[in-house]
Amino acid sequence: MSSTPALEVLGATPGADTLTDADALVVGVRPGEGGGDPVVAGDTTVLGDLAGELPALVALLGGTGKAEEVTRVPTRGAIGTPLVLAVGLGKEPGDAAGEAPDLAEQVRRAAGAAARALHGKAAHVVTTLSTLDVAATVEGVLLGDYAFTDYKKAPDTAPTELARVGLVGDADDAAVTRAATVARAVRNARDLVNTPPNDLYPDAFARRARALAEAAGVSVEILDESALAEGGFGGVLGVGGGSSRPPRLVRLTYTPASGEHADGPRKKVALVGKGITFDTGGISIKPAANMDHMTSDMSGAAGVVAATCLAADLGLDVEVVATVPMAENMPSGTAYRPGDVLRMYGGTTVEVLNTDAEGRLVLGDAIARACEDSPDYLLETSTLTGAQLVALGSRTPGVMGTDEFRDRVAGHAVAAGDGGWAMPLPEELRGDLDSRVADLANVTNHRFGGMLVGGIFLREFVADGVPWVHLDIAGPAFNTGGPHGYTPKGGTGVPVRTIAAVLDDIARHG
Repeated sequence: MSSTPALEVLGATPGADTLTDADALVVGVRPGEGGGDPVVAGDTTVLGDLAGELPALVALLGGTGKAEEVTRVPTRGAIGTPLVLAVGLGKEPGDAAGEAPDLAEQVRRAAGAAARALHGKAAHVVTTLSTLDVAATVEGVLLGDYAFTDYKKAPDTAPTELARVGLVGDADDAAVTRAATVARAVRNARDLVNTPPNDLYPDAFARRARALAEAAGVSVEILDESALAEGGFGGVLGVGGGSSRPPRLVRLTYTPASGEHADGPRKKVALVGKGITFDTGGISIKPAANMDHMTSDMSGAAGVVAATCLAADLGLDVEVVATVPMAENMPSGTAYRPGDVLRMYGGTTVEVLNTDAEGRLVLGDAIARACEDSPDYLLETSTLTGAQLVALGSRTPGVMGTDEFRDRVAGHAVAAGDGGWAMPLPEELRGDLDSRVADLANVTNHRFGGMLVGGIFLREFVADGVPWVHLDIAGPAFNTGGPHGYTPKGGTGVPVRTIAAVLDDIARHG
C-alpha cells in the first residue's frame, strides 16, 4: 500500500502563493442548466481571474459536470499551478428526485475520482472540494489514492506519489484528523482483503490482526485448533478440517480508558466477522471460473478487525468485543462432507447439506460465543451469499436483523457511503431449514430467498433479547469491475465506515 499524503488546511482565503508549487488544483463542477456550461461548485477565490473562464473551458474540452467525470484544463500561466482538474459532482442532490447521492457522498466520489486520475502523476495538489465538505474530501482523497502494490516489481523509475494535499476553506483540524483516521482504517481492511490466500491463511491472518490490535491498544486472544476443540467450536473446526492450515478464532477487546459516564462505558457492542481466508466450496466445490474472487471471503473479518482498532484510535466511549473466526475451506481426505452433522458451540447441531454454505457455520459458533459476553448490541458482517448480488447488486449490502437496530444500521450505512438496504427475515422460510437428523440444516432444498435464509440461519445463534444485525457484503466488499469514485478494483473496505458510524452513534446515544 502506498503511504498516505500529508493534509494541510489552507484557510478560507489562501494567499496568492498557495498554488506556486502545486501540480494541480482540483475543483468540483456541476451540469449547467438546460445543457449549458458546467457550473463551478464551492469557493472559487483561489481561481482568481480564471474563475469566470473555467466553465467555458471545461465545456470546450468536453466536460459536462456529470458525476466523477474528470476534465484536465491547462492554465497556461493564468494561476500558479499548470493544471486545473475539474471533476464532476453530478446534479444537486435536491434536483434529482432522490436519485443523486447526498452532498457528502458526491464530494467523496469526486475527490476519489480526482485522486485516482492524479495517482502517479502528481505529488502536491490543492482542492476546493473541501469548501463543500472537508471530511468527505479527506476520505475521498485518501481512499481514491489507494493502490495495493505489495506484489508488483518496483518500476525502474518510481512514479510520483500523491504526497501533499492542500484543503481550501476553514476546517477543524480534529475533523480532518478524524476523517483521515477512518480512511486509514478502510485502507487497512483493503490491504488484508487484497493479500493473496497463500500469504493470508488463518494463522497468518490472526497474527496480522494481533499486530494491528496491539498497535491500537486493543487486547488480543487467539484460539488455535486445540483450544477450539477444547471449547467445542464444531462449526469452525468442521469448515477448517480439510485444510493443512488449521483454523483460528481471534478475540479483540477494546475498553475505553475513561468515559463520560461514571458507571463505565455506555454500552457493550459485540462484532463478528466471517474470516474464510479462501473458499473452494469444499467437497461441494465451486466452478473454476472466478474462484480467485474467493480470496475476498474474509472481508467481513477484515472489516471487523479494522473497525475495532478504529474505535480505539478514535477513543469511542463504547466497549467493543470482536469475535473473528478464521478458516480455509478446502477439499481433502479430512474435509467435512455433505451429510455430516456438526455440534456447534453451545450445543446446537447442524446437518451439512452443502459444504459451500460454510460461512454461516463458522459464524454460528462465533455469534453464540459473542452472546456469552452479554452485549447490548451484536453486529455481524460477512460475504455470506451470492444471493445478495442477485437481490441487491454489487454495491448495496443487505441489512437484516432486529427491526429497530436493522433500520438504524441501514441508515448509517447509507450516510457513511457504504450503502445498505433493510431486508426482512420472513418467518415462513425458517421451516425450510428443518433437518431430518439435526436441529437444523445449513441450507434449504430450494434457491429462493437465499440471502434471507442466511440471515434466518444466523438468527438461531443469537441470544434472546440481544438486538442484532447481519450485514451481507458479498458483492460490495470486493470490486470485480473497474474502479469508480474512491473505490478501487479489489478489496473495498466495506463495511468499516458503517461499523464505525454505528459504534459512534451508540457511544453518543446508547
